[in-house]
Amino acid sequence: MKKLTYIFIFIIISLSNGNAQNIDSLNLELKKAKNDTVKINILCQLTEICEIDNISLYAAPCIKLCEKAISIKRSPQTFYLTHLASAFNNIGFQAQNQGDIKKSMNYYQKSLKLREEMNDKKAIANSFINIGSLYDNQGDITKAFDYYNKSLIINEQLNEKGEVSVCLNNIAALYKTQGNDSKAIAYFRKSLKIQEELHDKELMAVILNNIGWVLDEQGDVKCALEYYYKSLKIQEEINNKNEIAACLNNIGSIYQEQGNFKKALQSYKKALLLLEALNEKKSIANCLNSLGTLYSKLDDAPKALIYYFNALKIREEINDKAGISDSYGNIGNVYIDKQEYTKSLNYFLNALKIQEEIQYKRGVAISLDNIGSLYFKIGYLNKALYYASKSLKMTKKLGYTLLIKNSARTLKDIYKKQKNYAAALEMYELQIQMSDSINNEATKKASIQKQFQYEYEKKAAADSVVFAKENEIKEVEIARQKAEIKVKQNQQLALYGGLLLVLVFAGFMYNRFKVTQKQKTVIEQQKTVVETAHLLLEEKNSEIIASIRYAKRIQDALITSQKYVERNINRLKQTNKI
Repeated sequence: MKKLTYIFIFIIISLSNGNAQNIDSLNLELKKAKNDTVKINILCQLTEICEIDNISLYAAPCIKLCEKAISIKRSPQTFYLTHLASAFNNIGFQAQNQGDIKKSMNYYQKSLKLREEMNDKKAIANSFINIGSLYDNQGDITKAFDYYNKSLIINEQLNEKGEVSVCLNNIAALYKTQGNDSKAIAYFRKSLKIQEELHDKELMAVILNNIGWVLDEQGDVKCALEYYYKSLKIQEEINNKNEIAACLNNIGSIYQEQGNFKKALQSYKKALLLLEALNEKKSIANCLNSLGTLYSKLDDAPKALIYYFNALKIREEINDKAGISDSYGNIGNVYIDKQEYTKSLNYFLNALKIQEEIQYKRGVAISLDNIGSLYFKIGYLNKALYYASKSLKMTKKLGYTLLIKNSARTLKDIYKKQKNYAAALEMYELQIQMSDSINNEATKKASIQKQFQYEYEKKAAADSVVFAKENEIKEVEIARQKAEIKVKQNQQLALYGGLLLVLVFAGFMYNRFKVTQKQKTVIEQQKTVVETAHLLLEEKNSEIIASIRYAKRIQDALITSQKYVERNINRLKQTNKI
């Protein structure tokens, strides 16, 4: 299914891009904070960077602190009123994202009331866009137009060009929904022109995608694809993966309408892979829904139900009530094709219950017609008349030409079966009138299509010259980059070579160290052995010397002393003389 990209201005800029480390740091600061003003500032920062589903965790205590300060008239009152309005707006945004339109409207209105009290025109204009988007979701085009135009007037007065472009885009989308393609294109062009002046690539890509959608609806598939691919190119340049997936989803829907189901499947699955990597649950559910529609077109009810139920599971996880009701409707239509009417009716009734609860008016009108058609199919004409009549009443109020046509056709069949031919004729005439309205618009589409084709070809010719120049510049740039890369590669090789030599030398030194350590150990061991032997030798020598001395003493004791011998010899000599 195609995705029409509306643009809504919210106070929260980067809700789903929260940084876990920053959140932890801010939570730590919040625990330390003793002053209410500081706490409010921290809570507001946390609201801006946390996941969408966690907004109320920080916005609710912020509201409590602000209301307390306002009640005791603490200064400065403007500070507390501004942050209170922002907190209300943030919770409204969370509720809208979860499909709880009633809760969202309540908080948006609270925020608007405070902003009007402070006369903060820029914030008022933003609130008008938010409320307009809710009425848009409900299918209440009249009120959506009213709020978008109010915002447009204020932003033009303030010369807020970016916001003016947003309002023009959203109004263009409403005209397209009504089938007024000429006005839709006029507003899309105005919006695109402003974004080109502002060089805002992200919003340019969004609007190009929307123009592709208009051309697609007109049947100009070639030009539609060109605009989708232009949008895709920009989204790839800025790496906006969520919108890349949206473009791929739209391209897939074109291939699906052309009967090229293989290429459609490839586009849808590429989109799904991107979204799963981003963990964009709401967009994942929408993509799964597109895959379910594809398999439903292929009359593969089992696979269609698998994808529809997978989409439903995610929508229930994130509490996307509008999405849940849409899934119920899709599943109900598959069961009609399978002729399982009881199951189909249960899903239609459950869808209607949710849609009435959240005031999703367009969904209510579709469900009423589905239920009326189903009752007609199984022969319950009174019930069929009741639901189909309610559907027609609502579609007339909402002003959806196609839905009026469908309701009139259902009632025509019912009246015809009841043999109420006058009423059947009246419904038939209404059906024809709505068809003529669509056909008249188709005549306008033909001229618009030609104009777009001319402008596209003219732009393509101009782009080709620019493209050639850009190519020359790119080639020079590429050559320069290659040279830089080569130098860096050589530097890296030299660095790695030097590092390798250092590692080899370190290895060698380590090896020598180990050898030296081993040798030192051996020397120490040998030294110990020598010292031990030396000690033993000294001990032995001492013993030998002691033995010798002992022997000498014995010898000395046994042998006549020298003096005694000399004395006797001298005595004998004296005797001989005599």
